[in-house]
Amino acid sequence: MAILTGYCYTLFPSHPLNMFKALAGICFLHLTTIFFLFWATIDDAWWFTENLYTDLWGKWVMENNDNVWVYMDIPTSYRKDYLQAVQAFAVLSCLFAVFSLCVFIFQLFTLGKGKRFTISGVVQLISCFCIMVALSVYTDHFHRGEKNGWYGWSYIMAWFGWLLTLFTGIMYIILRKRAD
Repeated sequence: MAILTGYCYTLFPSHPLNMFKALAGICFLHLTTIFFLFWATIDDAWWFTENLYTDLWGKWVMENNDNVWVYMDIPTSYRKDYLQAVQAFAVLSCLFAVFSLCVFIFQLFTLGKGKRFTISGVVQLISCFCIMVALSVYTDHFHRGEKNGWYGWSYIMAWFGWLLTLFTGIMYIILRKRAD
């Protein structure tokens, strides 16, 4: 433990400017995570084909190959209960990520010296769980038999958001408030 503690002290010397840089980096990482989650939930690129793209809220179809995309409702072939589960868990993930950042900032000012940011980490891991459920349900229940399409950048950004929420959640649980 002394080796690890010594390593942390060399990584973040006790100079106030270095601590400010570390906190700014943590907040930037968390804001990046929130950006990825919101982008994935809102943007319209979860599934692509030659003349169709869909997201969690609707689909766009190119009519008559005239480069005009027309918004349409989600296909009736999508089971509404699975789609609503994906929508709900994606939105919950965004909300929990924002709430986790608020809790982290609150804990910065109220947490005692040497204490861990456990509540922030748990809330962030709940956000991680929510986006994982949304992605898992979407992957398992939508576009399974379709061979002429591919997953879009919003879907990929959701997976990056999952990875970042997992990383920041674990980081918050491990992180301690400096005692000196």
